Amino acid sequence: MIRSILMGAALATSATMASAQNPMVGGAEMFPEKNIVENAVNSPIHTTLVAAVKQADLVDTLSGPGPFTVFAPTDDAFGMIKQDSLEALMQPGAKGQLAQILTCHVVAADAMSSAIAGMIADDDGNHPVETVGGCTLQAQMDGDNITLTDENGRVATVTQADVKQSNGVIHVIDRVLLPKQ
Repeated sequence: MIRSILMGAALATSATMASAQNPMVGGAEMFPEKNIVENAVNSPIHTTLVAAVKQADLVDTLSGPGPFTVFAPTDDAFGMIKQDSLEALMQPGAKGQLAQILTCHVVAADAMSSAIAGMIADDDGNHPVETVGGCTLQAQMDGDNITLTDENGRVATVTQADVKQSNGVIHVIDRVLLPKQ
């Protein structure tokens, strides 16, 4: 009986430590045993992203096994887009365009920031990142921060890296990246 109690306490402590090691996003706990969508819906700074993922019918994809690396723009990042443009993207007729924009934030790999930084260093400071949406982002370092430049020259900075998910990793970014126009 005591052994069972000790084993249970050890497992509970281990699970708590695993969750505690994952960074919080917008003040919300992110659980490494949950998938990208399950965690994103709890982030108070990703409500626009979650609404867009639902509108673009990408919930099942991003809940799938992956692995995925998602560069997740915050609500403030979406706030940089003109309101009428954002509203137009959220209309049913723009589902394909919205899906392409969102998948230009997704890589079919589990890439932690240290791996990305290593690839940048190996490529003399500029590493091309092929996305699921067909975009090629340019990853670079700005001091200790990873930046991503889209095909239009828009630069996003990773403001919070390495938020582990059961099906990959999320890196929070401060700008929405767009496919070539």
